[in-house]
Amino acid sequence: MKKTILLIFLSLCIGTASYAQKPQRVAYIDMEYILENVPEYLEAQNTLDAKVAKWRAELDKLARYIEVLKTDLANEKAILTKDLIEEKEEEITLKQQELRRLESLYFGPNGDMYLLRKQLVKPIQDQVYNAVQSIAAIRKYDFVFDKSSELVMLYSNKKYDISDLILNRINRNRKVDELKKKKSTKPKKELTEKQKQAQAKKAALAAKKLADKEAKKKKIEDARKAKLAERERKRKLLRDKKAAIKKKNDSIKNNKN
Repeated sequence: MKKTILLIFLSLCIGTASYAQKPQRVAYIDMEYILENVPEYLEAQNTLDAKVAKWRAELDKLARYIEVLKTDLANEKAILTKDLIEEKEEEITLKQQELRRLESLYFGPNGDMYLLRKQLVKPIQDQVYNAVQSIAAIRKYDFVFDKSSELVMLYSNKKYDISDLILNRINRNRKVDELKKKKSTKPKKELTEKQKQAQAKKAALAAKKLADKEAKKKKIEDARKAKLAERERKRKLLRDKKAAIKKKNDSIKNNKN
């Protein structure tokens, strides 16, 4: 399929050249090579990889917890009441729903990974595309291919590779932007007493909001632990009751013997 697309494209180029009676100017770039030599891209990729690793670890931890719940239920089902079985099954179902929700949140079509990649990587890709358009306009190229894309290149002559030109343009633009930023940066003025008080008030409100949020989380967690402790207490009572009944039955059986 890819070779077919390339042959069709080359046929169009030849046809266009014959019609216009002038050769088409063609160049290509290696996008992977360019991005690997842009420090901002490597930094962005490392940031993205770290986030993805953190999300996957969180999902793996939750998945393992669900498996533990399933194993516990299977081992204890024979001694649990119907209500306790339903409670444990409900807990497993809720955890499974949470796992699916997090998977979609992190790795869905419009999930956090997609948004973070767009936020981190797209501006750098835009730099490359802008540099390609600039070089193509200056050198009057009719077509610029990406060697690392899906369009298969059966042969490429190095003299048509403008990847280093693109890198140079990106570096030049970066230096210009840094110079502009340096010129526009002014020393910070000393805050007035009123501004300091306003900042202190804002910081205090933020601290209070954070403390309230942590207290709410602790309350929810304490309630969850209490509920689990109550379930465990009921299970223990049930086990003790069954053990007492078994002991009594064994005693009666022994007395009859």
